Amino acid sequence: MHRIVDRAQLSPNVFRIVVEAPRIARTRRPGQFVIVRRAPGAERIPLTIADADPESGTITLVVQAIGKSTHELVEMAVGDAIADVLGPLGRPTELLEAGRAVCVGGGVGTAVILPIARALAERGVRVTSIIGGRSREWVILEAELQTAGEVVTCTDDGSYGRPGFVTEALRDVLAEGGVDAVYAVGPVPMMRAVAEMTRPLGLRTIVSVNPIMIDGTGMCGGCRVTVAGQTRYACVEGPEFDGHAIDFAELADRLTTYRPFEQAALARHQPCKIGLPTAPGGAPTPTTPAAPTAASGR
Repeated sequence: MHRIVDRAQLSPNVFRIVVEAPRIARTRRPGQFVIVRRAPGAERIPLTIADADPESGTITLVVQAIGKSTHELVEMAVGDAIADVLGPLGRPTELLEAGRAVCVGGGVGTAVILPIARALAERGVRVTSIIGGRSREWVILEAELQTAGEVVTCTDDGSYGRPGFVTEALRDVLAEGGVDAVYAVGPVPMMRAVAEMTRPLGLRTIVSVNPIMIDGTGMCGGCRVTVAGQTRYACVEGPEFDGHAIDFAELADRLTTYRPFEQAALARHQPCKIGLPTAPGGAPTPTTPAAPTAASGR
């Protein structure tokens, strides 16, 4: 059992949960993730390790509540215990050794780029992070990223920071020159747009994908993605791949496979702690989850 020692709400549907997991805290590296099971029989949820404290034996998870299982997870309180936390899983991020890196985070993808940006900064790499949200209340982890370097914050509605999308800010940064690598994590359309922007420049671009995952060992095959025309398994060979080689169209299609079932399960669930908008009759309004990243939470 893994006790929750801290819990905070970062945006209307994103929560930070600090969990006791001493062995994982000692060994995790940027880019890796865990699979969480709230209770026996519950769904297995892949979540990026946003931070870790080996001394206290804790890891930090950032969870976007978009379905029944993630709602149930974020509704847990400090002192409650999560049944299973498996990890660290996946391949660590291939970090730039020197030069300048741009880390682009869309929505909850910001939680995935945080450990990457910090690790790059520790190596002496100059880091510019570009993060965004629909409006100010959806922007997360800005202060934490500022400890790793410059941060450009964007909002779709212009209510905070720079108005517009993160891709527009990236275009301006790339125009300055001197960028050696781009790390992008967020909804599939955003990552695809970033990859197409850097492709003509031949600029190394790494994206973190979150296809459907079940066991985290590569045995079920649910997390397969096509990279450079070959089938790869994100849980053991990823979750990070060359953004110029990913078949984003296939990835986007696969992410919608169980959407009707997810929406039906969410409609039956009555979230009591995070105030989702309700439809007539009081049922939660079914939501269409954005491609997660670190998604259900990753």
